[in-house]
Amino acid sequence: MSRIGKQPVAVPAGVKVKVADGKVWVEGPKGKLELPYHANMRVEFDEGAKQLRVNRPDDERQNRALHGLTRSLLANMVEGVTKGFERRLKIEGIGYQARMEKKTVVLTVGFANAITMTPPDGVTVELTDPTTIVIRGPDKQKVGQFAAEVRHVRPPEPYKGKGIRYEGEQVRRKEGKSFTSGG
Repeated sequence: MSRIGKQPVAVPAGVKVKVADGKVWVEGPKGKLELPYHANMRVEFDEGAKQLRVNRPDDERQNRALHGLTRSLLANMVEGVTKGFERRLKIEGIGYQARMEKKTVVLTVGFANAITMTPPDGVTVELTDPTTIVIRGPDKQKVGQFAAEVRHVRPPEPYKGKGIRYEGEQVRRKEGKSFTSGG
């Protein structure tokens, strides 16, 4: 058995769950999420115990893989509608900054033009200061994908460390050319 897949997903109070027609809907204080799951998986919601269970039909390779995946996706949905997910990005470099224009993020990161990025539905972007971007939302995949897209605009370079990085990310630094006398 899958160690992850066989664990039930606890559903806290204040979260509504509905399972029907190959889909799971989860609704909580932070929003609503929907997941169409694979036809081989069986998802059951136990109203009394307030938990979601995922079962697989057999031990075929694909079903073993889908078992843990489906359970993890459901756990992320429940966590997302209760606590939400957050990614923080830091901008490093002289003159590099971000600003908000309505719902869009405008990045000034050393190119001739400023780059404008619009977050997907359900994802909010906030600037705590011009060099810190906070991306929040109930859907872990959307939050992570948008954070990756923002970072991709100008990833940190290894010589001076300029660019957009995740908060706490260690950038491997390289030593530049050193000119020595002699020759």
